[in-house]
Amino acid sequence: MLAPMLGEGGGMAEESERAFKARAELRAEAELIFRAGVSAADPGTGVDRALEADGWSGRFVIAVGKAAPSMMRAALKRVGPVEAALVVTNPENAGDLPGATVMEAAHPVPDAGGLAAGEAVLELLAKAGEGDKVLALVSGGGSALLPAPVEGVSLADKAAVNEALLASGADIHQMNLVRQQLSRLKGGGFLWAAAPAHVRALVLSDVLGDDLSTIASGLTAPPIGSCEEAAETCRNLGIWERLPESARRHLAGQADEQPALPPARNEIIGSNGVSVMAMERAAPGARVVLEPLEGDVEEAARAVIAAGDMGPGITLFGGETTVRLCDEPGTGGRNQQLALKVAELADWPGQWVFLSGGTDGRDGPTDAAGGMVDHGTRARLASAGKSAADYLARNDAYHGLKLSGDLLITGATGTNVADLQVLIRREPGRSGF
Repeated sequence: MLAPMLGEGGGMAEESERAFKARAELRAEAELIFRAGVSAADPGTGVDRALEADGWSGRFVIAVGKAAPSMMRAALKRVGPVEAALVVTNPENAGDLPGATVMEAAHPVPDAGGLAAGEAVLELLAKAGEGDKVLALVSGGGSALLPAPVEGVSLADKAAVNEALLASGADIHQMNLVRQQLSRLKGGGFLWAAAPAHVRALVLSDVLGDDLSTIASGLTAPPIGSCEEAAETCRNLGIWERLPESARRHLAGQADEQPALPPARNEIIGSNGVSVMAMERAAPGARVVLEPLEGDVEEAARAVIAAGDMGPGITLFGGETTVRLCDEPGTGGRNQQLALKVAELADWPGQWVFLSGGTDGRDGPTDAAGGMVDHGTRARLASAGKSAADYLARNDAYHGLKLSGDLLITGATGTNVADLQVLIRREPGRSGF
């Protein structure tokens, strides 16, 4: 099989069969390492281990997030029939689950399904009384999937706030600070709604550092800050005037003082760090970058380039970046943007491949988990009269990577522990290059 590549003189040439095979093997190796990280975040296994160790018995089980179905399935096998079992997840992961009610909601922008799910959770928690126990199964995506806006703020208003935060390049901490103050469930609201029942939460962390206050916007943890701090954050991000009036009015108001948050037992059952360690086991001798890839994609791409400049070998990363959107953005996600930016900047001799993917199998509002670029990406784009810069400037990485054959498609994985990245460099002359 031959693949088109640009020749040295700028005309079209054919990639040799040997070189094409070597490139395919390199890409397969990168994906195998990535999938080892995803497998380590299997939510069902984490729930099973936790319940096997300590057991649990109670009336209600509520699972929220992209990994909710897997977590609920494992829990029901351990605890048996309960009075009520409710799952809230995104459509890609939804499906029939015997013994539980499954509700679908949109991600990353909340929708009417999420609003209905939030009300269903609040109604269920209202039934919990003194001496009852609630098992909460929490995973990434829970924030958008369970909007439950405060009084006076509509779902459309909440969606507008979310869109403004996403477009601003706000990090996960900033986003959750604002979301919590506009929700009846986030920032410990779940615990208030369940009181006086006791809540045990098994948490699959999609947040770097595993801060319980930011995973799914802290359903079972104390709030990050106050309304005043949330308002100041929006001003600093330059989006205050773009927020709906109802949201500004609530954030600018003085929140009533509340007594101490009801206690909860929170347990982390999986995380980005655990998955990076699993990738390391799958790639003995690989370098692991301990500093997470976070912040703006432009800076993250330069960090990847710096790591690659250290020489041939395998380098592993974990993290969660942000993207500043142009006025009329195209289609893509942070992993696709990062992969294409690395392809634009990389100038290493020999063969190389860089993979950046979301562990949930979905990067932004697309069907791709991310991107997997290599030493031939720029040439493949150039052969079509395009460049990485063309697509990056428009935040249209999806179509750029689709054109170059570099989209990473995994389908929904049923888990979510942020993003994983794999860089493999081979010395010139090795593997048929």
